[in-house]
Amino acid sequence: MKKFIVFFVLSIITLACDSNEQQTTRLEVRLTDAPGDYEAVNINITGVEVHMDDGSPESGWMELNVEAGIYDLLKLTNGIDTLLATAELPAGRISQMRLILGDNNTIKVAGQEMPLTTPSGQQSGLKFNIQTDLTEGVVYQVLIDFDAAKSILQTGNSTYKLKPVIRTITSAESGAIKGVVEPMEANPMVFAIIGIDTIASTKASEAGAFLLRGLPAGTYSVSFNPKEGYSPALKTDITVTLGSVTDMGSVNIP
Repeated sequence: MKKFIVFFVLSIITLACDSNEQQTTRLEVRLTDAPGDYEAVNINITGVEVHMDDGSPESGWMELNVEAGIYDLLKLTNGIDTLLATAELPAGRISQMRLILGDNNTIKVAGQEMPLTTPSGQQSGLKFNIQTDLTEGVVYQVLIDFDAAKSILQTGNSTYKLKPVIRTITSAESGAIKGVVEPMEANPMVFAIIGIDTIASTKASEAGAFLLRGLPAGTYSVSFNPKEGYSPALKTDITVTLGSVTDMGSVNIP
């Protein structure tokens, strides 16, 4: 039996800002699949939502900007994926996700395309638990694994029902570097460098805070290019690990 997989790549992009400004997260949802026994599995996706854990089971749902349409999952195999949805969200904890499906879900078996129905109780969306804390500056991947052997049920000779059995795996895909420059009036551009390659850059806030986000694991040099009247600075041997934010603390700009 086949298994199909949805990749939720959560790109956590928190702006370098004053402490009283809201930290934000960019969420990217990507869809992919694995080869299976069916000739086509067409899923009509009309919406994607996430639930920010604010203690309320209903009020925390937020809509993403979705590329609505019918997706043949069997065309998204062998490393191919497609961007399904994006959003800018507050940093924090995501407790649940749900896919909102339309009515045009079908399955193709032995050359015949047949409806793939969903239970009436799931008309509000295919909901699953995530329970993920999103750290500023870190890129996460949430792997949503549908087991088609259990998720697609044949209930008659030509009748199939989608009753998802879902497993989720969350992993960090990047790290970040943060700190505060002194004096804050230096207002530098800040660059994360490996070798001769600049991997990321940002501008320190008016309060001197900076965050270099979405960095692959490795050892970095961090360069500071301040405004006129201050001298450039370079810090070396800054280590970044997946899922962590390396805090450089206070960095003096001469």
